Amino acid sequence: MDFDLTDEQRLLKDSVERLIADRYDFESRKRFQAEPDGWSRANWAQFAELGLLAVPFAEEHGGMAGGPVETMIVMEAFGRGLVVEPYLATVVLGGGLLRHAASEEQRAELLPRLVAGELTLAFAHVERGSRYDLADVETRARRDGDGWVLSGEKGVVLHGDSADKLVVTARVSGERRDRSGIGLFLVDGAAAGVSRRGYPTQDGARAAEISLENVRAEAVLGDPEGGLGPAERVVDEAIAALCAEAVGLMGEMQDLTVEYIKTRKQFGQPIGSFQALQHRAADMVVASEQARSMTYFATMMSAADDPAERARSVSAAKVQICRSGRSVGQSAVQMHGGVGVTMEYRVGHYFKRMTAIETLFGDADFHLARLAESGGLFGAAA
Repeated sequence: MDFDLTDEQRLLKDSVERLIADRYDFESRKRFQAEPDGWSRANWAQFAELGLLAVPFAEEHGGMAGGPVETMIVMEAFGRGLVVEPYLATVVLGGGLLRHAASEEQRAELLPRLVAGELTLAFAHVERGSRYDLADVETRARRDGDGWVLSGEKGVVLHGDSADKLVVTARVSGERRDRSGIGLFLVDGAAAGVSRRGYPTQDGARAAEISLENVRAEAVLGDPEGGLGPAERVVDEAIAALCAEAVGLMGEMQDLTVEYIKTRKQFGQPIGSFQALQHRAADMVVASEQARSMTYFATMMSAADDPAERARSVSAAKVQICRSGRSVGQSAVQMHGGVGVTMEYRVGHYFKRMTAIETLFGDADFHLARLAESGGLFGAAA
């Protein structure tokens, strides 16, 4: 199988890596986090100018007609830079829901604005006690004339405090945890009845608790009772994107650690000359490469039309990412010693983001159980 990038993909890789190298040193990131939204609007405009926001969208909507591989390239570079802008929330999650669930008229109206950097989105799906179950929805949507009115509570909405619009899962019919009867509704972030409480997360990003009290939705995306399927597909795509970001994080932790043990001296010589640390560094390389291999697999399979096959593939990748990420992160912090957990030094921040990725959309235990229930990576029939 050929894993070489095309000329266009190499150009994209060079472009985004150069952008991160030029604009995203550690001190600059601190300034971006201190801005009112917790991220830089100027960076977002730069992403739009370079076409990064256009990567997965069709050309008729101003996009680049890219696929999962192009998204993987961007997310890996963003992982190395510890980017705090809402790329996952807006482009991968929000934009993915528009691609897979919205009507052509809705896509034609919203996607060009997203691509131009004029529209940010957030996916509001988590509820109290729902854990990683997308079908666990108590928020209700009821008909009101020719529209829909929503009431309920959503939590840990990634970048939900600054998003222009929210894509909300709400139950039209059925009981909590029923797989049918769930719709995807587009809500203006400043609409009457929407209450948002934003806060910083441990990894340096932003999230929000959102309350909806008789909020009139702007639109329903697709079938008002068939939103779970598109939501699950987009979350699978998001997991593949997070795997790519995690590979970038691991690569940077590995590079920082190797550089540190080459220069940090103990007993008059660099600690990297000690065989035990050399073996530990080698283990980091092995874990990172295992994660990269599974990320390639998840990236290719995230576009599969068979939902069961797609879910098995991304679950297998997430399990490996969680295991490799924890191993690499712990080794990096331990070989740095006390400085590895200080706010002033980078490596601890990479490990924080890696830990957040481990829990997003299901941890290793959750995905291992899901994989086992489905009969393993290749299915029960195999």
